[in-house]
Amino acid sequence: MDYYIFIPYIMLSVIGIIMVYSASSNIATQIGGTPTGYLIRQSMFVVISLIIVLICLCGQNLFVRKGAFLGLFCIAMAGGLIWLKFFGHSVNGAAGWIPLGPLHIQPAETAKIYIILVMSNILANHENDLIHKIRKPVLVQSGFVFFMLCMILIQPDLGGTIINALIFVVIIFASGMNWKGATLISSSMILGGWIVLKTALFIFRNGSSNYQIQRILAYGNPFKYEQGIGHQLVNSYYALSNGGIFGVGLGNSIQKTGYLPEPNTDFIMSVISEELGLVGVLLILFLLFIIIVKAFQMGIRANNTYDALVSYGVGTYLLVQSYFNIGGVIGLLPITGVTFPFISYGGSSMLTLALCIGMLLVISAKQKIQRKHKLK
Repeated sequence: MDYYIFIPYIMLSVIGIIMVYSASSNIATQIGGTPTGYLIRQSMFVVISLIIVLICLCGQNLFVRKGAFLGLFCIAMAGGLIWLKFFGHSVNGAAGWIPLGPLHIQPAETAKIYIILVMSNILANHENDLIHKIRKPVLVQSGFVFFMLCMILIQPDLGGTIINALIFVVIIFASGMNWKGATLISSSMILGGWIVLKTALFIFRNGSSNYQIQRILAYGNPFKYEQGIGHQLVNSYYALSNGGIFGVGLGNSIQKTGYLPEPNTDFIMSVISEELGLVGVLLILFLLFIIIVKAFQMGIRANNTYDALVSYGVGTYLLVQSYFNIGGVIGLLPITGVTFPFISYGGSSMLTLALCIGMLLVISAKQKIQRKHKLK
């Protein structure tokens, strides 16, 4: 057991349960539920995720590399994304959830683990050919990933699309691609994204009925639209300001009582900042930083391509997702509806993260055993 991964994971999950309860008790009562409704469900998600982590430790990551499992996963992803397009229920302008009893599956979340597992496996199987040419299976799977990204984008889910795309790009580049091409593509993506964002702000500067465009407009000037589309970011600013360094105390947030939308998911870090202050936010970021650093460290130390790519993929997932969430909360990026890892309420997110943590723990254990054998 790598306690530098496991203990931060447990601490973040426990903090998440506490803060989901604190952030959701008011809003749950307002919509006719019980104050403990979200608390109970989040606790169940954490328990299930812990079981998944332990199952991963027993399986040594062998099951997730089997062709039958990856094939069924591929069919499930394609079916789920197509079903969402035609039958999905829209929330805030996006159809992103498939209801399965008490659990709502979000394909944009499961796509992240799919890209990590499938691309790591197929690139590892063809690693000897990557320097000279790209094999057909790699192209086919890359084409399917592109299809998934397009289906996620038209939900529309811009944040999920960008995060999944970045995970894919990092895994591709880490597999042994030419560094000049990698630099050119990554630079072009950053420049292209910036140009698109600025162009959208200019074209729709006088307003738009599209919910995604409205979020971009609010990012450009939130106080101009304070009574409408900018109220999310403005109230997030108020929460950050109220909290200061040490916060107003657990449970004492004002913004969560109806001013701040989605206080237990997208904007839970605003509530944490208000109640626990900058100190609480930095503690959470530090715990997550430990896991991210360990993931990239294991990728560097790995003596086989599969373990390295999985580690890089998981590290990128955690890094980019947390950056997008924090960036939206503080106004550094447009609000994209991205949850914060381990802290925000959500079953799909917790189960996907559990698989990631389980794989990291298996890879870490293998590396420790290998180092012991070398010392002997």
